[in-house]
Amino acid sequence: MKAIEVHKLSDEEIDVEVVRLRKRSFELRTQAVTEKIEDTSQFASTRADIARLLTERNARRIKVRDEIAGKRTEALS
Repeated sequence: MKAIEVHKLSDEEIDVEVVRLRKRSFELRTQAVTEKIEDTSQFASTRADIARLLTERNARRIKVRDEIAGKRTEALS
């Protein structure tokens, strides 16, 4: 998943995708224990996708928080 694709997702879609990828990560770890995994690069790409989604979610939360804080300081002035 590219960063551009992540920017286009809604907050709810990001949350759903994070849950899906965490389940996928668990499945990969389980497969690593129980059977042979052909493409081990899936571990890294899944972790990177999760990090990308969480970074975007956090950036949006910070933006909202800063907008609210800005409105509060304007109201006090």
